[in-house]
This record gives sequence, structure tokens and C-alpha cells, in this order.
Amino acid sequence: MKTPRNKLGAWMHKQAPTRDSFERSRFLRPFAKRVFHPALWRFTRRSVPRGVALGLLVGIFLLIPGVQIAGVALLALPFRANIPIGAAMTFLSMPATTPFILAGSVYVGNSVLQLGGGSSKFLELIETGAPLSAWTDWIFSEAPTAIIEGVAGLAIISVVAAAIGYVLAAWFWRWWISSKWRRRSKANAAGG
Repeated sequence: MKTPRNKLGAWMHKQAPTRDSFERSRFLRPFAKRVFHPALWRFTRRSVPRGVALGLLVGIFLLIPGVQIAGVALLALPFRANIPIGAAMTFLSMPATTPFILAGSVYVGNSVLQLGGGSSKFLELIETGAPLSAWTDWIFSEAPTAIIEGVAGLAIISVVAAAIGYVLAAWFWRWWISSKWRRRSKANAAGG
């Protein structure tokens, strides 16, 4: 196996989950025969974009670190997606990006559904330093609406990110292969 040449590539190579680390996972052990199918670990023009899309979809929507990778591994079989790429893409929703994802999901959900401003009332309670009675009223009256808006926004953001990731990964794969073929053609022309 080739090692990456630059420091970032070497770090990513070292941090990427391996097949052995998945095999040791107690969550995946019951599904080992399906998850460790060799086709799910190959890098092909179809499996890589599917892995990117699946990793973004599961990684953004679930937001629970251990469950994200297990979810990608289990969903990779029916979608014939690359497991290592999918698992790596779940790391885009890390503690530093999670607040932005959640804020964006509340905004998108509120904009799309417009159910009654449960999330805007939440922000108002924070800004005014509302007493406990106001928080209790909000929890029993408007919080469920805010949760529905947030989950809907999270679903929309994850689907859009997965679609964009799929298109970008497919384009990058074609560009990389065509540049590889051009280099090979130049080398053959110069050598022969």
C-alpha cells in the first residue's frame, strides 16, 4: 500500500478507519459478513461518490459520533457504497461544526415549514434571560414545534449535502482518472 507524500495526506491516512478497526467494533460484529464484503472496500468510480453521499447524509443527520460510522457501514451494502470513504465523510460533523449545522437546521426548518416560530421564541427566551416559568411554558407549548422544524431542517441539509457531495466526488473521480490517462499517454509518447 502506498503512503501519502504530504503531511496532511499522511495524517489522514493514519486517522482513517481501517477494515481491522471495523472488525473489532462490537456494534458491527453481528453484521460482519455483510459489512466486510470485499466490494464495499474497493475504490471504484461508482462506490466512491456513493460513499461520499452516504457519509454526508448519515454524518450530518445523525450527529452521534459512534452511530454515524456504524450507520454508514450498515447502509453501505444496499447502496453499494465505499465504507472507508463514507466513514471518513462522517468526520465533517465534528464538535467544531455541529453548532453551525444545528443552527442552520433550525433556520432552514423554520424557513421551510413555518410552523409558528418555536425556534424564534427559544432565541427570545435566551436573550431576555427569561424566568423558569417562561421556559416551562415554552417547553410544553412551542418546543415540539421547534424540534420538528430542527429535524426537518437537518434532513434537508443532509440530503442537499449528500447530493452536492455525490456530484463533486463523481466529477473529481473523472478528472483524476482523465489526468492519469493523459500522463500515461504522454509517458508512452515520449518513451515510444
